Amino acid sequence: MARPRKFDICLDVTPYYHCVSRCVRRAYLCGDDAQSGQSYEHRRQWVEDRLLALTRSFTIDICAYAVMSNHCHVVLHVDVQKAASLTTREIVERWHGIFAGSLLSQRFLAGYPLSDAEVRAVEEQAHAWRENLMSVSWFMRCLNEHIARRANEEDDCTGRFWEGRFKCQALLDESALLACMAYVDLNPVRAGMANSPEESEYTSIYRRIAVFRSDTNQQEPANLMPFRSKSNHESTKSVHFKLRDYLELLDWTGRAIRSDAHAAIPGDLPPIASRLQIESNSWLAMTEGFESLFHSLVGCEEAVLNACEQTGRSWSQGISACRRCFPT
Repeated sequence: MARPRKFDICLDVTPYYHCVSRCVRRAYLCGDDAQSGQSYEHRRQWVEDRLLALTRSFTIDICAYAVMSNHCHVVLHVDVQKAASLTTREIVERWHGIFAGSLLSQRFLAGYPLSDAEVRAVEEQAHAWRENLMSVSWFMRCLNEHIARRANEEDDCTGRFWEGRFKCQALLDESALLACMAYVDLNPVRAGMANSPEESEYTSIYRRIAVFRSDTNQQEPANLMPFRSKSNHESTKSVHFKLRDYLELLDWTGRAIRSDAHAAIPGDLPPIASRLQIESNSWLAMTEGFESLFHSLVGCEEAVLNACEQTGRSWSQGISACRRCFPT
């Protein structure tokens, strides 16, 4: 029996989550369907555009994403502090960026005079919407429902397009976050769809590299969570690694994955992996099979046990893999 989402997503435990949505039908999400000969390649742009557009409304940042042939990956960061700091007007404006809202909220934004009771009603609506705008489930719903409607309209059919629930993994520490981001960014390389990260279109790393090449001042796409840099203040929201270190690690990992399975692993890992005490064989295992190795909680054994205690679990499936792959 499936566990309620409230046990898989607990912001008191971690703000980072890896979500995967897979098609339920035989028809492809994107790419070329060998059975029908139909090309759905244009749908990759649908998913990417929708993902990036949702960040303008939700207080959720995208750390990594990859749009594949019959599924998509996204690594999310929930910004609770940002959600708490938004005013009622800002909440309503963000909600109206996705939904029509109510007649009362439309009048509120238009500047019509409202009674005290109506203002309180708008504030109550905004309180509920604030919770939704920092909800991983609502984010994935707004992504999947939008794509399903467009795909069903194009295919001239009805019914489910995605599996009933998206898969969700809580990333409990920096090692788990880094391994998951690399797993997601290297999806096209592992699948043989691209030879290198800079050729992996419709992924976060492709966008990061494109901006890095074209704009040496900015170095990061505006709609992705940035990496730590000299220009970032310590309090600035960012992935706690340097982009250059991450690119080097990704390049090393991609080369190892593309090599023969019995080839020798290089003795020197990039600095970031050494600092996180990640052993080379464990790292390759994680970045090749992150979904199959781990389940709903991912991190070192201590972090998993703490998360179990906070979410009322007595045990977490996959803890033995966490014990093998992550240092204590």
